[in-house]
Amino acid sequence: MAYGPPPQPGPGQQPGWQQQPWQQQGNAWQQQPQGGWQQQPQQGRGAQQPGHFGPVSDEEKTWALMAYVGQFLVAVIAPAVVYLGRARSPFVRRHAAQGLNMGIASLVVWVAGLLLQLLFAPLVWAPLVFTAAIMVFLVYAARAANRGEFRKVPAVLAWPLIK
Repeated sequence: MAYGPPPQPGPGQQPGWQQQPWQQQGNAWQQQPQGGWQQQPQQGRGAQQPGHFGPVSDEEKTWALMAYVGQFLVAVIAPAVVYLGRARSPFVRRHAAQGLNMGIASLVVWVAGLLLQLLFAPLVWAPLVFTAAIMVFLVYAARAANRGEFRKVPAVLAWPLIK
């Protein structure tokens, strides 16, 4: 489709074309339409959703991220420090609580697994498989926290003990 004015009638042709609405109003075709494609959607990414915390500062994202990433270094201590010391905003509190629940679940599974291993040796794999799943979901939740979002971890991995 070519842009510009419509073609003029050739020699011997009658000007039988009619002006289009965009031609009659000058440059009205360049103006932004009222309503339509540039309005923000009422529902979707920008809408207030359950569990959405509104704008989240970089500091809040960092502390929420540390509730997950710190578990790779100091296990259940990192989310406990974030939950008890820095959970002033609902965003950080929710991430810290989920991270702490994951850490407590992991600790309980390891203690129970080691005790049960004394009775039945092949149970040594249960804590290792559980820890592998915890690691995957720690990364999953940490990426969401870094984006300012919340992703719920399955209750099998994050026992809902702390809210």
